[in-house]
Amino acid sequence: MLPNVSLVLGGAASGKSDFAERLVLSERHRRPVYLATAQAFDDEMREKIRAHRAARGEGWQTREVPLDLPRALGALAPSDIALLDCATLWLSNLILADADVEAECAALLDALDALPCPLVVVSNEVGQGIVPDNALARRFRNAQGRLNRRLAERAGLVVAVMAGLPLVLKGALPGDGS
Repeated sequence: MLPNVSLVLGGAASGKSDFAERLVLSERHRRPVYLATAQAFDDEMREKIRAHRAARGEGWQTREVPLDLPRALGALAPSDIALLDCATLWLSNLILADADVEAECAALLDALDALPCPLVVVSNEVGQGIVPDNALARRFRNAQGRLNRRLAERAGLVVAVMAGLPLVLKGALPGDGS
């Protein structure tokens, strides 16, 4: 069984979302809920969202939550298991909306403490590249690093995915026996 909060980290196109979906679907006795944070501002993103939905297939209840994630988490039921894909886009949405990022992140963490069901959070690891050349990108990178650390503190399972391969950083995968 999964802990109440699991965190799946990785770079762009690393396979983290596919891995996270498999984790969610491993809890067959629960209803899978997909909390989608992406916003389709252009044709490329609209196509990416369409492809993700098609790849997931039937059986998922999708809820679009680009900004008010704490409320969406509070609306989950004990019979659910949720996949938040992804914390990075949610954070980007907050920054672009000129929201109070610290207050929103604190509200998210409070909502995690009150979850009625397991949640798997997907997030990008953005701090391993070069230092961005502009203030907005540096602000985002630093906020994402702080959010990832805070999520990892709350999570009972933390997995890094690179080239589609999972590396457990904290906890144990279901059925692992570790």
